[in-house]
Amino acid sequence: MADILIAGGGIGGLAAALGLAKRGHRVTVLERRDVFTEVGAGIQLGPNAFHALDLLGVGQEVRNRAVFIDELTFMDGTTGEKVASMPVKDDYRARFGNPYAVVHRVDLYLPLLEAARRHPGIELRGRHHVVGYEQQAGSVTALLADGRRLTGDALIGADGLHSAIRAQLVGDGSPRVSGHTIYRSVIPMEAVPEDLRWNTVTLWAGPKWHFVHYPIAGGETFNLAATRDNGATEAVAGVPADHDHVLNSFPELSGAARRLLELGQDWKTWVLCDRDPVDRWTEGRVALLGDAAHPMLQYAAQGACQAVEDAVLLGGLLDGCAADFEQRLEKYSAARRERTAQVQLVAREMGRQLYHAAGDARVERNAMLSSLSAGDMYDKVAWLHGAYDFDAWTSPSA
Repeated sequence: MADILIAGGGIGGLAAALGLAKRGHRVTVLERRDVFTEVGAGIQLGPNAFHALDLLGVGQEVRNRAVFIDELTFMDGTTGEKVASMPVKDDYRARFGNPYAVVHRVDLYLPLLEAARRHPGIELRGRHHVVGYEQQAGSVTALLADGRRLTGDALIGADGLHSAIRAQLVGDGSPRVSGHTIYRSVIPMEAVPEDLRWNTVTLWAGPKWHFVHYPIAGGETFNLAATRDNGATEAVAGVPADHDHVLNSFPELSGAARRLLELGQDWKTWVLCDRDPVDRWTEGRVALLGDAAHPMLQYAAQGACQAVEDAVLLGGLLDGCAADFEQRLEKYSAARRERTAQVQLVAREMGRQLYHAAGDARVERNAMLSSLSAGDMYDKVAWLHGAYDFDAWTSPSA
């Protein structure tokens, strides 16, 4: 049994706490905010995420809150034509062993939080802002913003895009600003006309923009997300946006897509950021996880999925005494770096070449997508949705 510190109480931090506590370790989660909570809107969960969540013991709770959609639909936002769709019901589940679903971010976070609160080996501490660390022989000390110091056998940096642990461990400066601005809104389902309540993840793609919508929160609300490649240079997160500004940012939208965009309420703005993949996630008894290790753009819909994969593999590898934690953390980093780097880079390319294509590139994209059968599409996503090798080190929970 070891004492493990986790900086960050988000999805990745709580998932890591559950994975480590299942191995019998004592885990302390240090969250800078006063309370453990999550903000945001809808997210997508692939079969790989559900496999990881099952191993963490919260898969059913997340399923109970999820919406199981019928298909992923790709629309040409310029012409309004349906280009392609990938069914994600019976054949998809048979292929990958788990469903594809959409949830409000809170509906993933709360099952993790509730499980962590129930576990006797996990302590959750708010108002504990980790700003750095010091290492000693056989231990590591988390340094807090108010001068307090906490020492454990390992420190996991799950403190997000602007990770203080990464800043010290990697030292690669500020995140990369993508230049893409996203506007998000969640509206009550009763505000959506019945003919627009599609049980799909629908994406309308146009030159340098796209618009996505789908039901969340058990079908009680509808998630809207509109993205514009507008060359934004400053990172912002959760800033209110005027309704007319959002509408005027997407003059090309028409028909059903326009009707939905006009329904948006209380819009919030983010400028999307990520980082380049790096080869070094660990230093001694310190390791990175989730967005602190591999922040990625939204376009592959895998940010949360990859964080819970990290948590499962980390827990499996730290299934033993603290004496060899340094070597086991290095093995964790080596096992996860290639896969997460591939997802990071694919997400960038999807935003650049698939979603936002214009001119001849748009025509070629439509021809390529429309030529694919459902089986072809499953083959293309199998490396991502069907790869469960992150559980190779799992064993019966302690």
